[in-house]
Amino acid sequence: MHAMAQATSESKAIEITYREAVREAIRDALKRDVRVFLMGEDVGRYGGCYAVSKGLLAEFGPERIRDTPLSESGFTGAGIGAAMAGMRPIVELMTVNFSLLALDQILNTAATVRHMSGNQFGVPLVIRMATGAGRQLAAQHSHSLEGWYAHIPGIKVLAPATLEDARGMLWTALEDPDPVLIFENIMLYGLTGKLAADAGPVDIEKAAVRRPGRDISLITYGGSLWKTLEAATALAAEAIEAEVIDLRSLRPLDDATIIASVAKTRRAVIVDEGWRSGSLAAEICTRIVEQAFWELDAPIGRVCSEEVPIPYPRHLENAAIPQAPKIVPSAKAALARS
Repeated sequence: MHAMAQATSESKAIEITYREAVREAIRDALKRDVRVFLMGEDVGRYGGCYAVSKGLLAEFGPERIRDTPLSESGFTGAGIGAAMAGMRPIVELMTVNFSLLALDQILNTAATVRHMSGNQFGVPLVIRMATGAGRQLAAQHSHSLEGWYAHIPGIKVLAPATLEDARGMLWTALEDPDPVLIFENIMLYGLTGKLAADAGPVDIEKAAVRRPGRDISLITYGGSLWKTLEAATALAAEAIEAEVIDLRSLRPLDDATIIASVAKTRRAVIVDEGWRSGSLAAEICTRIVEQAFWELDAPIGRVCSEEVPIPYPRHLENAAIPQAPKIVPSAKAALARS
């Protein structure tokens, strides 16, 4: 019976890219709820800067797929107002770097309205944006600033790394009564794989063990997940079994899954495409020390981006961000210091 059910499930799986999974998530949301609309720069006629919204304008029209002026503060503020008035907007910001132009709206309005109104108002808004490096888009388009947003109370911060999460996190986020920010790593848009045709919502508050292991915990998220899994495969060839944790949610962090993994392996390396100083990796290190210090057999390692603006030349860009060849020696160093 189990085999039959599995075969049926596999027969319904479709080959899809990460980009298409996000598009299907938006399409599903638009069909499911008349209050949902998408707004942002070039989301309509152009089909989105990363082709995520291609075809949606023709299908749903300009009332539901709204091209906006090049004013992140302006259209993010409009999205906040629409959410407070009962709509369910999806605001697309072209890149995390440009989201800083809307930081006042996100930090001082969206994240604080529930608190400042004494719980009378909320902002059920979803903001999507591209993050990360690897496409030679230079320093003003390539940074990973999601750790900054994870610092802010009043919002949730998500980093879908798999097709399932790319498709399902938006559904769950749109049901949240408060603002949710979704960071899509630009290197994942071309990721391909199989996804159930009827894939639905997913939990947005729990980390996932993407590869079980006994020797060391490799903790990461977003675009770095696949590099970390590559590193774990290389380590396995040397009889080192690494457990790979995909954080999925950066705020709130799933401390329970992190601590359970570290308590088992007794060693940890955190892979974070943000800069090392003041990083999300630093926060995770501190939480492990606070909650599981006596479980550790070695200092916690970190693999982060170099402390420079992301370079344009491909070889320098690749050298500036975490890669599997950087992760492997960091894991070995932790094991050597046990």
